[in-house]
Amino acid sequence: MLISPRPDPAPAAHDRIYRGLRTRIMHGEIAPGQALTLRGIAAEFGVSMTPAREALRRLAAEGALTLSSSGRVSTPELGNDRIEELAALRSLLEVELASRALPRAHIALIDRLQTINARITEDIARRDAVGYIRRNLEFHRTLYLRAQAPAMLAMAETVWLQLGPTMRALYGRLRQKEPPHFHRLIIAALKAGDEPGLRLAVRSDVTQGLRMLVG
Repeated sequence: MLISPRPDPAPAAHDRIYRGLRTRIMHGEIAPGQALTLRGIAAEFGVSMTPAREALRRLAAEGALTLSSSGRVSTPELGNDRIEELAALRSLLEVELASRALPRAHIALIDRLQTINARITEDIARRDAVGYIRRNLEFHRTLYLRAQAPAMLAMAETVWLQLGPTMRALYGRLRQKEPPHFHRLIIAALKAGDEPGLRLAVRSDVTQGLRMLVG
C-alpha cells in the first residue's frame, strides 16, 4: 500500500505570515521606515526562518517592504514623486472600477456603503488612524467588488499596500471630525446613476489626502 507523504507545512506558514503582515502594512499598522527582523517575525508567528524569509521576499516584490543591500527590511518611506505616482495610479484604477460598478449598484450596496461611512465617523471620533484606514479601504473595496474586475482590483490593492504606512502618517495628523466629504458624493452619485459625478467624486477622494503630503 502506498502511503501519501505528509504535506509540507512551509507553504501554509509562509502564506499565513504573508497575509498577516500584508494586512498590517495595508492598514497602516506599521509606520514608514519601521524595521522588521527575520528573527522577530519568525518568533511572532511561531515558525522557522524559511517561511518568514519567503513571506518578506514576497512582500518586497509587491513594493510593501524595502530590502537594503545590508539585508535590512523595512517599510518604505516614500518621496513626493513616488506618492504622486501612486496617487495617479489610484485615480486611474479606482475611477474605472467605480464606473464599472455603477450598473450593479443596487440598494443593498448603497446601504452597506452608508453603514461603513457611519463607522468611519466613529473611528474619527476615537482618533483611530488605523481603524480609519481599514474602514476607508473597506468602503472602496465594497464598491469595487461590484465591478467584477478582479485583476484591476488586485492592482488597486497593491497600490493600497504600498501606500499603507504613508497613509498612516497622513491620517495620524489629520484633524477631521466628519467622514470624508467625497464619500457622501460617491453615494449620491450611485443613487442618481450619475457616472460623471461618480468618476469625479472617486478621483477627488483618492487623491485629495495624498496631495497634502506633497504640498
